[in-house]
Amino acid sequence: MTAAEITASGIPETEHRRQLRRALIASTVGTTIEWYDFLLYGQVTGLVFGKLFFPQSDPIVGVLQAFAVFFVGFLGRPIGAAIFGHWGDRIGRKATLIATLLVTGIATMAVGLVPTYESIGIWGAILLTIIRLIQGIGVGGEWGGSVLLAMEWARTNKNRGLLAAWPQFGGPAGLFLANLAVLFFSWLSGDQFLVWGWRIPFLLSIVMVGIGLWIRLGITETPVFQKVLDEERIERVPVLEVLKRQPKQVFLTALLRMPEQAPGYIVGTFIFTYATTVLGAPRNFVLIAVLVQAVLGFSWVPAAGHLSDRIGRKRMYIIGSIFSGVFGFIYFALLDTKIPALIFLAIALSLLPVMTCYGPQAAMIAESFTPRLRYSGTSLGYQLASIIAGGPSPFIATALFATFASSFPIALYILGCGILGVIAAALLTDYTNKDISEEYDKIQGAQTIADERLEATV
Repeated sequence: MTAAEITASGIPETEHRRQLRRALIASTVGTTIEWYDFLLYGQVTGLVFGKLFFPQSDPIVGVLQAFAVFFVGFLGRPIGAAIFGHWGDRIGRKATLIATLLVTGIATMAVGLVPTYESIGIWGAILLTIIRLIQGIGVGGEWGGSVLLAMEWARTNKNRGLLAAWPQFGGPAGLFLANLAVLFFSWLSGDQFLVWGWRIPFLLSIVMVGIGLWIRLGITETPVFQKVLDEERIERVPVLEVLKRQPKQVFLTALLRMPEQAPGYIVGTFIFTYATTVLGAPRNFVLIAVLVQAVLGFSWVPAAGHLSDRIGRKRMYIIGSIFSGVFGFIYFALLDTKIPALIFLAIALSLLPVMTCYGPQAAMIAESFTPRLRYSGTSLGYQLASIIAGGPSPFIATALFATFASSFPIALYILGCGILGVIAAALLTDYTNKDISEEYDKIQGAQTIADERLEATV
């Protein structure tokens, strides 16, 4: 075997290619299942939960209460990021990802078994809240590991944006499957949708978890983490260490997600409430429109990631942030015409600006953290955004409309998120096509020593 056939990790080239393919499949399929589980809850919240678990409230208040429970899942995500980030940087990406898949999948199935207010009163909402928190904890540890599983098998520095975008593909793909399931059982159950039809998509989660588990059991640990293990550079408490060494990156990563996550949950979750109650659109019409939205979204994600390899992560993200901030005004202007064709067009196109950020986002975030702290740093920064962006955005949008009876304040809110995204991207270091295999603190330490020697000679 020639030297050219051996990769930098010491693995034969053909074996490296095979492991890369398996890692990409495992991370993409796994994240699709995880996001199906998490986003399914959002689709059903606006259509079902307000009516079944808060029936004594005014309809708009019932929706606000249901979105408050929806938000609880986002509170669980930073907790999951800390727990699973810790173990991901200590025992590895593979074992941690198997655990997150099981936690999220079992919690999702449990949602389909919760009795309604009519059966057990307020206890139904309490159970729903506890399960949603557990589900959020599982998802909180999933994303970072899936991105690293794909990115850390990269053979060169020049395609990390594309490789890391494949786990991102799982977001809109999970949205697509969640909407497809709700649409199918909405059609199948008809008038019985609120009785039993909504439960089946949640119960089906256990089948998907079985598939994901089978795929993830067959993968191998990434060479980057294996190197950390071999060199005995495992941190005792990596979560605390990353907050000590790279707090700026954690904070900026959370802000970076504002133009992606906040609008994403408005166009993918809040829209069910807005379209059915304000615009008077039929439930299945909205579900079909969001289905098209998801297809366009997951088609654009890899392309956006690939473009970031060409023009730079930072530049691509700033373009996406501006696109996302401005599109909010176009989106609501089309919706508020109440013309079915324009409503459908607005919903169908609404994920494209979000995915322009989402495609390069994974590599941009993961590249910002040193290898031995990467799972913790990536997960913490990414999931802290859940508290300030994704979780509250449907609630904020609903509250703004209830207060002002206008969509214009919601568009202004989206614009504000876009501006924050531009600022955060500008302040982060761009590592596009640069070597990130070495420890950043080791490199910085060597530079400090070199500077001290230079000063001594002078």
